[in-house]
Amino acid sequence: MRTTAEWQAADAAHFLHPFTDFQALAKKGSRIVTRAENIYLWDSEGHKILDAMSGLWCVNVGYGQEALVDAATRQLRELPFYNSFFQTTTPPAVELAELLAEVMPPGFQHVFYAGSGSEGNDTVVRMVRRYWDLQGQPERQVIISRWNGYHGSTMAGASLGGMKYMHAQGGLPIPGITHIEQPYWWLHGRPAGLSRAEFGLQAARWLEAKILEVGPDKVAAFIAEPIQGAGGVIVPPETYWPEIQRICDQYGILLVSDEVICGFGRTGNWFGCQTVGSRPDLITFAKGVTSGYIPLGGVMVGERVAKALIEQGGEFEHGYTYSGHPVACAVALANIRLIRELKLVEHVRDDLGPYLAEQFAQLGEHPLVGEAQTCGAMGALLLVKNKATGEAFPGELEVGMVCRGHCFGNGLIMRAVGDRMIIAPPLVMTRAQVDEMVALIRRCLDLTLADVRSRGWAA
Repeated sequence: MRTTAEWQAADAAHFLHPFTDFQALAKKGSRIVTRAENIYLWDSEGHKILDAMSGLWCVNVGYGQEALVDAATRQLRELPFYNSFFQTTTPPAVELAELLAEVMPPGFQHVFYAGSGSEGNDTVVRMVRRYWDLQGQPERQVIISRWNGYHGSTMAGASLGGMKYMHAQGGLPIPGITHIEQPYWWLHGRPAGLSRAEFGLQAARWLEAKILEVGPDKVAAFIAEPIQGAGGVIVPPETYWPEIQRICDQYGILLVSDEVICGFGRTGNWFGCQTVGSRPDLITFAKGVTSGYIPLGGVMVGERVAKALIEQGGEFEHGYTYSGHPVACAVALANIRLIRELKLVEHVRDDLGPYLAEQFAQLGEHPLVGEAQTCGAMGALLLVKNKATGEAFPGELEVGMVCRGHCFGNGLIMRAVGDRMIIAPPLVMTRAQVDEMVALIRRCLDLTLADVRSRGWAA
């Protein structure tokens, strides 16, 4: 077995990591994760780490589930791969399509498979524009998204997303995609003196203003995450989504719910659109569909769009080599059945989610925390310089990264998005494990507060 230093040297010599300053990482050396069980990881130095991010929002059923390993092994022996081109299919792809239709909201009976959420959202762009072509309205090309939303890092996915630092590289966004501001009350509503309910309506009406600016006859769709995940677990006011739905209905545009993070139980329902009360035409999924054990993504296609594609469409000139990969589909089948068997959606809705909300509310009383939010099995703590006034730390101080460093140093994986510290733990988490996680978070907040005071960043 290689030593940690040997692994780090080989990693720096050959592996270009995603979203990484390669030179800086080579100097520091990667953390080498070697095994996992339940909600815990172990690194090459033998340190036990509580994974409060489910890998990358995806290990919903936790690590070490033999049912998923067995499903992959059986399928690899029987049929490791065949494509779904050339009017061909495989049993796992068909069975998964049937099962997805069962667990999806009503009206979703068809799936288009991809390999990831990014590919799924690329598919959305093609499919939405094809739909309007078939309606005799090819001029409806524009897709509206939100600043600070995340929809992947391919050319189309990164364009749909509202991460400006991504747009700065590669000449993005591509034509035909525009953005509105996000429903982030703390940033936009609180300074204006609006209640959360008032702000929710205002933020939704930014969509209507953009539709009128572009021209209703030019707008194809609005895409958004029910809860913004990579943007910092930003939970919109309860008034937001009903007004978004009203606007989409009024102007006849398609609504796309990006459920790559929110799907498969994360919010306390099978899908986030059910939690927020929206009625999308398309649903993008990935991550939790296999609990990250193997890559799979796709788009669930609602009746309105599916009918046009099937009855009017002819050939849809789009697809991927790994669309409906039999091993990935077999693992997804086992994963969804396990979610049902363990009643994880109910567990999040009735036990884990409410208890996590209680514990995060207590963390919200910490002198470093300005706002605490949760939705199901995801949560965020906003770090502020002055709790009384809500004054933020200057961005260049990167206080979130300071806190993340203390988390890593104390056996906790918690993600920093600016100065929002976020979690999305495995859905199998128990109350005792929530207590363990919250104690670690509190310790890291205390260490961060002492750290910023010692640097003269806070009183």
